[in-house]
Amino acid sequence: MPVSFCAPEDRRVILWAAILASSMGFIDSSVTSIAMPAMRASLGATLEQAQWINAAYLLTLSALVLAGGAMGDRFGTARVFSIGICIFVAGSIACAFALDPGQMIAARAAKGVGAALMVPGSMAMVSRAYPRAERGRALGLWAAASTMTTALGPVLGGMLVTWGGEVGWRMIFALNLPLGLVALWLVRGRTPGDRGRPGVRVDLVGAALASIGLGLLAWVLTDAAAGLWHWALALAALATFLIWEAMTPAPMIRLGLFRNRSFAVTNIVTLALYFALNGVMFYLPMTAVSAWNVTALEVTAAFLPISLMIGLLSAPAGRWADRLGPGPLMAAGSVLVALAYGGLSIFAAEGDFWGRIVPLMVLAGIGLGLVVAPLTAAVMHSAEEGEQGAASGINNAVARVAGLIAVALLGRVAAATYGAGGAGFGTLGGDAAHLAATGAAFAQVALIAAVMAGLAAALALTTGRTVR
Repeated sequence: MPVSFCAPEDRRVILWAAILASSMGFIDSSVTSIAMPAMRASLGATLEQAQWINAAYLLTLSALVLAGGAMGDRFGTARVFSIGICIFVAGSIACAFALDPGQMIAARAAKGVGAALMVPGSMAMVSRAYPRAERGRALGLWAAASTMTTALGPVLGGMLVTWGGEVGWRMIFALNLPLGLVALWLVRGRTPGDRGRPGVRVDLVGAALASIGLGLLAWVLTDAAAGLWHWALALAALATFLIWEAMTPAPMIRLGLFRNRSFAVTNIVTLALYFALNGVMFYLPMTAVSAWNVTALEVTAAFLPISLMIGLLSAPAGRWADRLGPGPLMAAGSVLVALAYGGLSIFAAEGDFWGRIVPLMVLAGIGLGLVVAPLTAAVMHSAEEGEQGAASGINNAVARVAGLIAVALLGRVAAATYGAGGAGFGTLGGDAAHLAATGAAFAQVALIAAVMAGLAAALALTTGRTVR
């Protein structure tokens, strides 16, 4: 007789382990964005190095997350999940003790590897622990608790950065140690049925090619000195990855999924919308802290509306999408995001954080609250039966890649708009020229983000009322 994944009395324990681990992964990017001005000042990091501190995490996570899910199937979900926690926590401790930008970038890359093993396993463990009749409720609790911790994470990070002095931003990363240890303790010895499946193939070659291709792409987008042959090398690496995925019998990404028009369009919508979101959320804290006299704690007022509105609106937006189809909801939400980011571009020069910026971020939060559930539904419904897991993994990877590209490309835009003189974009300064240059640079970032959100809205309309 097959052994159950876990005992019925241990199901809730497994659920809490999954919540703790996934929360660590979810809050990492937002907390790092809030802490970035303090990290730059402490480590002496340039704007390009700050971009790589963010990109290193997204690069390894984007390239390895699909392989991480397959490794859980192959070697055991809980086992790979636990290994991912260990790597993530070790990377977090290395971040806390980093003495220069190079050490921080390496530690962030290690955290991305850990997250790629940990995040897919969190949902998979909940699915395996609960029977089908109870699985929906359990996943709902997992999503609600993860959303709550994701909303509270930036607030805690802002408090530590504002009140913790030199060690404040380091404590953000050190907090992952007790969270990770509790998650490991909760799952240890409670999954006797976590046997793995030796027949499952893991596309390690595809993961390596994806890492090389995305790494080269991030480099040429970040480095203004990159020439045509550098671009050719990056594109050749990505092309090699796609050719391998088309040829290998067990691909990390099954390219045949993109023959479904709705699936392809929905992923392009994801790319455009998450490009806009990640670009603004990474460069807004730099602008606010360095030029608008806003503390790291106050910056969280721009992050909270997104988490709160997604939590409040996802359930009704899902019901509306069932009646209207996901396309109209995705389009309406993307339009609101485009209007909000367009407003940021117009009012960036004023630097009125509470009067202009925060209300516009509330509007963006409402828009994203209307988009997230219909977008997920569109991805799930456009996939063939039995391939929903692969479709969800691809869509999540696309969202991560969008963030990687946005931070790399928009950093060049911000630096070019700021100009060669002055303290530099994202560094502290109080003179009028610095304030004006910083405002102009962020205005360009927000304008491009608004255009991308508008593109997402236009594409979403082409999906129509149905997703098939």
